[in-house]
Amino acid sequence: MIDTAEDQQESKPDFERYVDLLKRRHMHFLLPLFAGWLLVWGSTWFIPARYKSSTLILVEQPTMPKNYVVPNINDDLQDRLQSITQQILSRTRLLLIIDKLHLYEGRSHASMTPDDKVALMRKDISIDLVRDAHNEEITAFRVSFSARDAHVAQKVTSELTALFINENLRVRQQQSEDTTKFIESQLTDARSALSAQEAKVREFESTHQGALPTQQASNLQILSGLQQQLQNEQDALNTAKQQRVYLQALLQQYRPVNGTPTAGVPVSPELVAVNENLEKLQTQLTDLRSRYTDRYPDVVKLKDQIARTEKIRDQMIADARRKASQEGSSTTKSVDPNEMNQSAPVLQLQGQIHANQVEIANRERTITDLNGRIADYQARLNQEPANEQELADLTRGYDQSKANYDDLLKKMNESAMATSMEQMQQGQRFTMLDPPTLPLKPDFPDRLKFCGLGLVVGVIFGLGLVGITELLDDRIHSEKQLKALLPVEILSQVPDVPTPEDTQHRRRKVFLGWCTAILVFVVILAGSTYSLIRG
Repeated sequence: MIDTAEDQQESKPDFERYVDLLKRRHMHFLLPLFAGWLLVWGSTWFIPARYKSSTLILVEQPTMPKNYVVPNINDDLQDRLQSITQQILSRTRLLLIIDKLHLYEGRSHASMTPDDKVALMRKDISIDLVRDAHNEEITAFRVSFSARDAHVAQKVTSELTALFINENLRVRQQQSEDTTKFIESQLTDARSALSAQEAKVREFESTHQGALPTQQASNLQILSGLQQQLQNEQDALNTAKQQRVYLQALLQQYRPVNGTPTAGVPVSPELVAVNENLEKLQTQLTDLRSRYTDRYPDVVKLKDQIARTEKIRDQMIADARRKASQEGSSTTKSVDPNEMNQSAPVLQLQGQIHANQVEIANRERTITDLNGRIADYQARLNQEPANEQELADLTRGYDQSKANYDDLLKKMNESAMATSMEQMQQGQRFTMLDPPTLPLKPDFPDRLKFCGLGLVVGVIFGLGLVGITELLDDRIHSEKQLKALLPVEILSQVPDVPTPEDTQHRRRKVFLGWCTAILVFVVILAGSTYSLIRG
């Protein structure tokens, strides 16, 4: 039971031992603490200070709503910002800034090549994106530059800020103009294709005029009218032919009585033979016309023969009349008034037959013309299915070209408006909220942070020294240590009776310890305050 109680006491923290250790080793802790802090904090005053100038660039959205003017460039701000950053951080751009502001020209940079200066400047430049907490969109970004001179840092930051703003405007305008030019070239090609399609459609319509699918109803109506007109003409032609047969029958009845159609002309056997031959030819012509048209070769040949016969008869009559006028009335055979009265109906019948023949010829020509027109319209109707299919193919190509042209024309107008908006700097743009700051305190080293780091280092040094010192000290400083060394229990002990010198020495030691602790604390506090003020 006794061993168990002792084990429990050993397992609990021995605060008395720690307090005794602090009293005995406080100087071993305070001096390394102060030395470590002083070493770290003092080194910050020998490290070259670097000043960081920063500015915040706001990403402003277009002033015109997207419902009115649709941007014609890439809306991915991060990609565009990355591209702009690569262009600005290019070797050519950075060398211009380095030469303009005479950067990295000290002794420490005398041996550096231009590429080394560019690489060093890229390390000194920092670009930090600022995102919206809700939708993670980029709302702004911060451009910073570090240099040993605060004014140089401010000037370089101003140059970089101007490059970002101007390059963004240039890139957006260039991309917008390139997009507009591309759509314009596509629109020109689409216009040419549409014109070609229109020319094909017009050529097809002019070539197949009258046989187009849209004219089918009118062609059917015209064909129906022509067929009705043809039927009427055929009926009238049949009637005229029947009348001709009737008039010829009447003429045959008068011919035997009259003997000759000529009156007042001496009758000769030759004239009678010519008249009889002429009547036969006319009878044959009437028969052929009842079966063929006037263009039939036999009809044409017979009409020529009748014309020659009539010419011969007229010549014979003219010769007989001239001869009768020369011989006088005594030698001329007198014509009986009864004969003259009988020849008048014959002449009338001949006139009717001639009028009838003219009517038949006109109607036959009309019928021929109607048959040709009917055949033409029937051919048009027969061609309409094929024409409809071909026209549908042409129209389909035209409609596709027209839709493509209209779509490109709409995009062209929208792109032109977007380009105009970019040229007026009304699109998405970068705006500098505040001019680059002139840093009054160095960004590196942060002496206040180094103060804290110095305290950590001092504490580690102090604890390490206390531990090593305690480990090397073989003296007994407490009753517990003594009990642990003795094999038997301690029955009594002699109390410590300090002398006045010992008391005074102890007081002096405690006072010195407190003074040292206060001094270390005050110095550390003063150094931290000075670091906070000076940076």
